[in-house]
Amino acid sequence: MAEIHALAYAGFGVSDLDQWQWLATDIMGMQVASRDEQGLTLRMDEYAQRFFLEKNPVDDILVAGWQFRSEQELESYIAQMREKGVAVEVLSDELRQRRMVEKAYSCQDPNGFTHEFFFGHREAGLNDVFHSKVLKGKFVTGELGIGHILPFAKDGPKTVSFYTDILKLRVSDYIREEVRPGMVVDATFFHTATGRHHSIATAQAPAAKILNHFMVQVDNMDDVGMAYDRCIKAGIPIILELGHHPNDKTFSFYAQTPSGFNFEMGWGGVVIDDQHWEVKAFSKMSDWGHKRNIVL
Repeated sequence: MAEIHALAYAGFGVSDLDQWQWLATDIMGMQVASRDEQGLTLRMDEYAQRFFLEKNPVDDILVAGWQFRSEQELESYIAQMREKGVAVEVLSDELRQRRMVEKAYSCQDPNGFTHEFFFGHREAGLNDVFHSKVLKGKFVTGELGIGHILPFAKDGPKTVSFYTDILKLRVSDYIREEVRPGMVVDATFFHTATGRHHSIATAQAPAAKILNHFMVQVDNMDDVGMAYDRCIKAGIPIILELGHHPNDKTFSFYAQTPSGFNFEMGWGGVVIDDQHWEVKAFSKMSDWGHKRNIVL
């Protein structure tokens, strides 16, 4: 069965490129790949780019980029989407070159952003080794992709159906928590073929933005703590303090980006083996920590 390999890139529309460049490099530890008046691209590893930021007042997610192992798998997957009545478009040559991929298609998410499906990513030159100004270790990417995104759902059941029936993502587990009296967050987590606990998750909630947060993972626990300290020192709003999730076993914190949505920086994290995985429903987002500093 043709299915998604990993979440390989993401694109945001942002109003303040300078603040984003500072956050991404000096706080999170990414590296600028390119920049012009219209945007900038960011590296996390040997890929030529992992995030792209376009000058855009929307300050929200624009694109999630899903990778396939081969052209054959990509074509089979797209054919199945079209059989289900999904409007799938071929990326223009100009867009494909900007994404630095060989072949790509796109469709719209029910919640207002674009999914792109591709194979054939470009890597940086042999002499252009990724270098972070602040990380002790490195980002956990490779087969597992960039991390994860959590867009809010306008219609929870419709969105879950789209991710399972159309995108063919695998359900990892659920969390249903009453975060305040009368307000229950019902979140569903999805993984791809390579098993990062979730590459995308969603929950229905009234929100001004589509994206709640994106997450990046590091292989050295100290880098989470040091990034947390850098945020405190720089006055970046901490949304959830240091804590631990019961479902994906990640140690992390959440802070606010210049665009108003959040980023999560984490360490640890489950890689799912579907032959032995049991889908569970959890009753809380965090088993310790993650004290919330901004009231929902």
